[in-house]
Amino acid sequence: MPETRTLAPRAPWVTLATTEQDWAQAEPALLGTLLAHCQIIRGFEETVLALAAEGLVHGPAHSSIGQEGGAAGSIVGLTAADGVNGSHRGHHQFLAKSLAYLCPQGIDPKGDLPASVPGLLQRTLAEILGLAQGFCRGRGGSMHLRWPEAGALGTNAIVGGGVPMAAGQAWANRHAGTDAVMVTYFGDGAINIGSVLETMNLAAAWKLPLCFFIENNRYAVSTGVEESTAEPRLSARGGAFNIPSWHVDGMDPLAVHLAMQAALRHMRAGKGPTLIEADVYRFFHQNGPYPGSAFGYRSKEEEKAWRDRDPLALLARRMMQRRLITQAQLDVLRERVAQAMRAAVEALVEPDPQAEEGKRRIRPALWPAPDFRDVGILGDLGEMENAPVADRDGFHGGIAECKFIDAVAEVMDRRMAQDDRIVVMGEDVHRLKGGTNGATRGLAQRYPGRCLGTPISENAFVGLAGGIALDGRYRPVVEFMYPDFMWVAADQVFNQIGKWRHMFGGGDAVPLVLRTKVAMGTGYGSQHSMDPAGVFVTCPGWRIVAPSDPFDYVGLMNAALRCQDPVLVIEHVDLYNAEGPGPVDDYDYVLPVGRAAMRRTGPAVTVIAYLSMVRHALQALDEAGIDADVIDLRWLDRASLDWDTIGASVRKTSNVLIVEQGARGTSYGGWLADEIQRRYFDWLDQPVQRVTGALAAPSISRVLERAAIARTEEVAEALREVMRNKGEA
Repeated sequence: MPETRTLAPRAPWVTLATTEQDWAQAEPALLGTLLAHCQIIRGFEETVLALAAEGLVHGPAHSSIGQEGGAAGSIVGLTAADGVNGSHRGHHQFLAKSLAYLCPQGIDPKGDLPASVPGLLQRTLAEILGLAQGFCRGRGGSMHLRWPEAGALGTNAIVGGGVPMAAGQAWANRHAGTDAVMVTYFGDGAINIGSVLETMNLAAAWKLPLCFFIENNRYAVSTGVEESTAEPRLSARGGAFNIPSWHVDGMDPLAVHLAMQAALRHMRAGKGPTLIEADVYRFFHQNGPYPGSAFGYRSKEEEKAWRDRDPLALLARRMMQRRLITQAQLDVLRERVAQAMRAAVEALVEPDPQAEEGKRRIRPALWPAPDFRDVGILGDLGEMENAPVADRDGFHGGIAECKFIDAVAEVMDRRMAQDDRIVVMGEDVHRLKGGTNGATRGLAQRYPGRCLGTPISENAFVGLAGGIALDGRYRPVVEFMYPDFMWVAADQVFNQIGKWRHMFGGGDAVPLVLRTKVAMGTGYGSQHSMDPAGVFVTCPGWRIVAPSDPFDYVGLMNAALRCQDPVLVIEHVDLYNAEGPGPVDDYDYVLPVGRAAMRRTGPAVTVIAYLSMVRHALQALDEAGIDADVIDLRWLDRASLDWDTIGASVRKTSNVLIVEQGARGTSYGGWLADEIQRRYFDWLDQPVQRVTGALAAPSISRVLERAAIARTEEVAEALREVMRNKGEA
């Protein structure tokens, strides 16, 4: 018989419960603040549900009634430097963190509400109603609340979506040498999301000061936790990643507070992340003013049992037992909160003169202006005003032939030497003498702690980079070994990083650079070979650059690292070992944003290309003996496209050929052709012609791979077709 022995997690995993002694020794000011926070949150949420019942909340109203104790208990002990983020059900955490920021000495439940509180309540309510005075200028609503000054760093409508971001802000806190921590809130539904588990692993491996706070309210919409997992003790997840974990009754705010104090001691000592699972209960359905029993997935008996454990009633009873508050004083507190909420509503809502008596409407003057619709998708590029802008025709430094990959490594070395905010991360970037292609050569040795090799967890580490970017103290540069991996991290790339600035009101800078390479022709097959430009251009929150030679790479990377928007830098393996013009000693110039390069001029046709296809286009023209304009786009995103150069060329040639290498299904040229035909229809002698790869992604077989991608031969055939359509052989 084999010998067996029982294993146990390395990290402690405990249940924490309060005792009579804990309640007897708790500071009166602490209990009073907990009570005040809970009562203010409850009054706010009751008002939101009442407005939702009137039809005045457009979109969801995810109430946190019943869960106030978890937010108040975990947040009143945080400092202004500590941050929190959360999920779609996040009103209570947002309010608790904002109250703690505005009232750092606590709130006396027996006194008047602090003068700053009514304004907070009105502005938060305005956001939930979608009004211009809201924290996100009406764009966020119930699910997207953010007030960076208060350390309320964003709630999130994607289940588990904000967790990697929180890790990035925790990394920034630690790297800056502070003892500030991050707390990321999510529910039982998110505990099984890949990005959450990836982030737990990454945070533990890097010892980040991040608390994973699980609000276990037992239902993901209507699906019970026992249906979703074979281990419903959700704090068990911490042991898998060596994270100390606490299980606590979330209906007991003091117990939550004590658990958080223990977690804070661990994190502030530099020992890494923690996990707290708080058992709570939402008294209402997932969304709106009805109980879950109205939808049949919970019983009225279950709901009553949890209501009997209301955290507000527990706090009131315990404080009355210690003669810290009376019933009359508690009634006054409730009325003061109710008065503040009535005032907030009256400021935002008025009787509807076009409806029956008693009906109300949002005050029309408070809605955001319709022309605010697209404001803030990207920044205004004010950061480029004093940049050392230079293009090749006006460059005063030396230029010589060099390898493309050498320019990639040299410019990053130069920037990291001059800007200690830059941090590079990705799989193997710290190994193999510069990563898998030599792009990060020497960086790990010269800049310790700033060239970070990551686990194979794209969702976690690109989201972590997003959090670092939003923190503002550092500039992350992320390498995706292959662009196909963006589908693994699509939530963080598109739902989070790409939408963030616009979604939260247009004011947040997101200075992040994402590098990746097109590997067509290398035999790496369908899942390592895509050109991502056609997908990224559909997400308007990203800028996209695609350099075709070493000189442009340096100038475009410098622009990307100066830009306050997320920038995708696309490279191509065909270019890495190819030689081209590059700077000799000046690695500081910036190519102007939104300016294409005219690589050749001629009257026959306008050829538009990027990356390695610029060379293929030039070669095809030489072989065919055709004089044409060749435009190297360099900037590919809609906001940065050089329509002046494109338009002038189209008006001259009246014929357009768009050249790209990648698959037809994810084609960049598809949308570009449509836009050119809409803008310049009257000047075109024939439809815009296109060169793309095949419908399918490239295969491993050398023959099938070549058949699936475009090169010089395909461009040459397309040029012949253009000339035939013009009536010229």
